[in-house]
Amino acid sequence: MSVFEIIDLTPENIPEYGVCGYKDAAKNPGLAKKIEWVKEHHPKGLRIKALISQSGGYQGMIEYIPGEFAHRPVDAAGYLFIHCLFVGFKKEFKGRGFASALINECLQDARRQGLYGVATVARKGSFMAGKEIFLKNRFVTVDKTKPDFELMVYRLNDQAPLPGFKPDMQKSLQEYGQGLVILRSSQCPYTERNVAAIAESANNLKLQVKVLDLQDVQAVQDGPCPFGSFCLIHDGEIISYHPISDTRFKNIMKKRLGA
Repeated sequence: MSVFEIIDLTPENIPEYGVCGYKDAAKNPGLAKKIEWVKEHHPKGLRIKALISQSGGYQGMIEYIPGEFAHRPVDAAGYLFIHCLFVGFKKEFKGRGFASALINECLQDARRQGLYGVATVARKGSFMAGKEIFLKNRFVTVDKTKPDFELMVYRLNDQAPLPGFKPDMQKSLQEYGQGLVILRSSQCPYTERNVAAIAESANNLKLQVKVLDLQDVQAVQDGPCPFGSFCLIHDGEIISYHPISDTRFKNIMKKRLGA
């Protein structure tokens, strides 16, 4: 093995390498569900590439899929869509060009397939890559939505239609009614963590609780949250756009309920 290499993660070898920082499916039910999700979507063009270091092991990844199957509320058919980009479980692997190398893998794949280009959603907040790494790689912002999400694109064809967020994605919020609604998808293995504890805390606060598993692409794309794979909704208002701890949830509710 060289200093580092980029390998393809498949349904067959994910149990060996893990994904998203998880490796033991017995200890992490979110990983077990993620593996099943990969098995379902790999034939549809899902690709996960992992950065493997000789000295540090698994140190990063990129996950992308054809835009029509993107687990975000976007219209991005004809593009490859990056779900996740991360490098550096250890600090010494940050700032060495590895993220750009992973992005280039995706761009080369889009070229080979003759696609319009590559799209992604970036944000300032947690659980998504910031826009800086994409700007560095000549992506441009083509759409925005609250509170801090930006849809970015690298077009390989200047005449190609631009992707965009689904219009009026948050119009459906009132349909979820009163109480706490937890939306989650197995695309993100972190959505499993802490959900049971959050639901228990919500019950202790006398809140009605619903946990809705987004079982398919359409359910995710029709959702109200730009993150797609997770959302906490209280009384028709989004209170978290990404997975959070039970402690964070209780602090949010303390402020909302004036407790």
